[in-house]
Amino acid sequence: MEYVSQRIKAMAPSATLAMSQKSNELKARGVDVINLSVGEPDFNTPQHIKEAAEKAIRENFTFYSPVPGYMSLRKAIAEKLHNENGLLYAPEQIVVSNGAKQALCNVILSCINPGDEVIIPTPAWVSYVEMVKLAEGINVTVPATIEADFKITPQQLESAITPKTRMVLICSPSNPTGSVYSKEELQGLVDVIKKYPDIIVLADEIYEHINFTGKFTSVGSFPEIADRTVIINGVSKAYAMTGWRVGFCAAPLWLAKAVNKLQGQYTSGCSSIAQKAAEAAYTGSQECVEMMRQAFERRRNLIVRLAGEIPGIKVNKPEGAFYLFPEVSSFLGKSHGDFKIENSGDLAMYLLEEAHVATVDGAAFCLPGYIRLSYATSDDNIVEAMRRIKEALAKLS
Repeated sequence: MEYVSQRIKAMAPSATLAMSQKSNELKARGVDVINLSVGEPDFNTPQHIKEAAEKAIRENFTFYSPVPGYMSLRKAIAEKLHNENGLLYAPEQIVVSNGAKQALCNVILSCINPGDEVIIPTPAWVSYVEMVKLAEGINVTVPATIEADFKITPQQLESAITPKTRMVLICSPSNPTGSVYSKEELQGLVDVIKKYPDIIVLADEIYEHINFTGKFTSVGSFPEIADRTVIINGVSKAYAMTGWRVGFCAAPLWLAKAVNKLQGQYTSGCSSIAQKAAEAAYTGSQECVEMMRQAFERRRNLIVRLAGEIPGIKVNKPEGAFYLFPEVSSFLGKSHGDFKIENSGDLAMYLLEEAHVATVDGAAFCLPGYIRLSYATSDDNIVEAMRRIKEALAKLS
């Protein structure tokens, strides 16, 4: 007998993980697939961070850790938030989780009641809407266009707010678009939110350091809404530590306590070894972060140039993260052989099977007619992948 709960039935599987799995299955059969579907730096974790983990093992940091994380790590995070972002959070306001993904879900489950509305600018990362569904909240998506660099306006935000609005989710730099809100653009959104004291702001800043604008403004730095802003961040992207699974939320104390209560019942504290590695990431040299940022900026310039040379693709120039989100609607309705392109999902599958390049359907990010390309891979892979894509798209008619 199979009896799956309604909450699980209502959820969509992660499209990014699904495409990555299909890519790996083809690779296992000997197909030379270039994977542009996964949001993961291709760099190895820096040496001084790995050494800190080895030291933690030798010093027997192998027992259960406190549910919200080691105090030494929470202090390091508080100092990072203060020194880099100008934010004042006590260690007691910080909860360390199994990646930023769990931190996000913790906050949503701790805040959202059935029927509460959550405003999500789109295109948006695949898991936001599913987390809100899990909490039985209502997703209110606010679409942004490529012409606006995928950023919503204060007027759009104001129009989406109702008496049921409980949360506004802001991701900058953005997955899947790489868009970065400037201080002035954020101020416009803050000016709207400050009029509604019951709205919590959930700021996903995991791509903070992969930023090509020269500066980063945290949503939490605006005093008008600081007491109801939750910061989500972690070590995965900036320090090439995706597999270590360490993220955090920095929140008002009442919410941090709620998150701690929730996490205490279903995962407890995250890996003790990974936490000591994360502590070294935050307190050690930041040269590795800048080195990787420069590499991503070079790759951004490369993929934007190459994509711009492909007829039928429309691109903008992302200012952060490591994604390009081109419009591909001009290929819909076309075909090659038995393969007919009805939607952007078909196109992503066509590129996988015909060009052996894995991408992700934009519909997974709430914007069909687009695909997401991750350029968190080598320059050579980018050049070859874009050559294959250009060649495969030219076959469509």
